[in-house]
Amino acid sequence: MLRPLSLLFFIKKSKVNSAGKTSIFLRITLDGRRCEFSVHRKVHLDYWNSRTQIVMGNSAEAQEINRYLSVITNEIYSIQQNFEREDVSYSASDMRDVLFGKDKTKKMLLEIFQEHNDEVDSLVGKDFAAGTAERYRTCKKHVAAYVKKKYKKNDIPVQDVDHQFITGLEYYLKTTRKCAHNSAIKYITNFKKIIRIAHANDWIDKDPFLHWKGKLKIVEREFLTEEEIQKIIKLDLKMERLDQVRDIFIFCCFTGLAYADVKKLNRVDISKGADGEEWVKTKRSKTDTRSNIPILPIAKVIIEKYKDNELLIEKDLVLPVLSNQKMNAYIKEIATLAGITKNLTFHLARHTFATTVTLTNGVPIESVSKMLGHTNLKTTQHYAKILDMKVSKDMAILRSKFK
Repeated sequence: MLRPLSLLFFIKKSKVNSAGKTSIFLRITLDGRRCEFSVHRKVHLDYWNSRTQIVMGNSAEAQEINRYLSVITNEIYSIQQNFEREDVSYSASDMRDVLFGKDKTKKMLLEIFQEHNDEVDSLVGKDFAAGTAERYRTCKKHVAAYVKKKYKKNDIPVQDVDHQFITGLEYYLKTTRKCAHNSAIKYITNFKKIIRIAHANDWIDKDPFLHWKGKLKIVEREFLTEEEIQKIIKLDLKMERLDQVRDIFIFCCFTGLAYADVKKLNRVDISKGADGEEWVKTKRSKTDTRSNIPILPIAKVIIEKYKDNELLIEKDLVLPVLSNQKMNAYIKEIATLAGITKNLTFHLARHTFATTVTLTNGVPIESVSKMLGHTNLKTTQHYAKILDMKVSKDMAILRSKFK
């Protein structure tokens, strides 16, 4: 069964030349989506019949134009039948391109995505972090699953991606894939890069993201209080695996290092600063920005504890960091043993450094931002917004002045 198709020849009265003539346009509407273009013929404004969509009169010029319009009509319907016979996806724009001999090989959406991902993979460690490559791989899987579900195809031409496709993908991620709002928006933003590549290469006529606005919701980041940190430190852990994970977690609470950064922390990353004290000087895996962090006493004790570990010496690493999955699983065990009801994840240690360890104790936000390796102060300001404890301390000083 052929898809609903309508053709309309029309003129634009506002674009009449000095001779009183204007171009004839054809509007192809397929499944409610339009494509308009000039058919490269002009007609005098007074001789165009908009109701019958032909040139009035019996002149040779009128007859030639009307025959031409009839040929185009027949060709468009023939092109549609060919597309249907070949069982390929097509749009009104595709029909126009075939009509004018511009039907170059279609660029397929998931093929472009894979080409991009292959490039990112080859640049991991140079221009991209491994986590970035993984996010693009996951994003492509989600887009592929959505295409399969919506179109019952393994791939579609990139020209078929429109605003409706994008909003449909967002809905799919939030419902079928159960993604939280911010996760869904981040995947769509990753996908946006693929479409921008297609647009830059003229594989699509316009950017379907033009009217899409994806806004992230501000999430209140959880962190440990000073009392909760002490509970974890004082735990008498009999199991070596839990003891190690506790050490690394506490180390990150007092250095602000993320999982990827503490895992790769090398002995040469620890050196003496201009102040004569030991510092962690490393580059963040995520952003490739430098983090310079003074080593606080408790972090120094943990480094000393593992300095003679033969396996670490062999690999030139500082701490025995397990897989992210195991670290997160074991830190939840530790939280239960410490009587902490918060949903502990390993990344929460970084939040704790930003809030309880630094900002609450009066370290300026610019210094905290630099230690965390943030590229934008706004990122660090998310932590400052939630510090009622800091506000309370500041106001206590002010209160004492007014006594």
